Amino acid sequence: MHSFTEENYLKAIYHLLCSAQNATTNDIAAALGTKAASVTDMLKKLSEKKLINYARYQGVTLTANGEKIALHIVRKHRLWEHFLVEKLKFKWDEVHEMAEELEHISSVELINRLDKFMGCPQFDPHGDPIPDTHGQMKNQLLQPALMLCKNQTGTIAGVADHSSTFLQYLEKTQLTIGQTITITDVTDYDLSVLLQANNKQLNISREVAKNLLILV
Repeated sequence: MHSFTEENYLKAIYHLLCSAQNATTNDIAAALGTKAASVTDMLKKLSEKKLINYARYQGVTLTANGEKIALHIVRKHRLWEHFLVEKLKFKWDEVHEMAEELEHISSVELINRLDKFMGCPQFDPHGDPIPDTHGQMKNQLLQPALMLCKNQTGTIAGVADHSSTFLQYLEKTQLTIGQTITITDVTDYDLSVLLQANNKQLNISREVAKNLLILV
């Protein structure tokens, strides 16, 4: 058994390693909203348990066992988010904190039954892939809307920003998962993007276009 704090660290390190070769102490501290000194203490503990590879000033990677635990936590989190949205009809901007609590439920049987009950979904409500029982997941090659060319069409399949304010904005503008969009123009001055969705023209900022992930 691992403490909730240890699980949160392993998950944070996993997410950081998705976009970097190693995770620094400062990166982990920022991700968890804690002090670097506290991170160093926990990293020593996780290293002693052989869940991470840690050498001071060289960053952190996960061991095979550490990655297995992290993927199981990610699996639980994303399955609970899917359940809360699909079955309990919460909005996609409301479920993250609830899933943060539910992901620490230890029963593997409960999670496997939850998965089966929902038909073994491959993606959560935000478009993130859900690991299966073996930690395998279906990854999609997604591009930010900002990188699409004029007249290019694609489907919204994920978000890079999971904040409630961003998700609420997308909900309000009907730019949600599964929506087809076509880029009609990109403004040279500020890189804002004009797109067509739901038979409507919509102008979105560079920041929105950067965080809206498209399957082409």
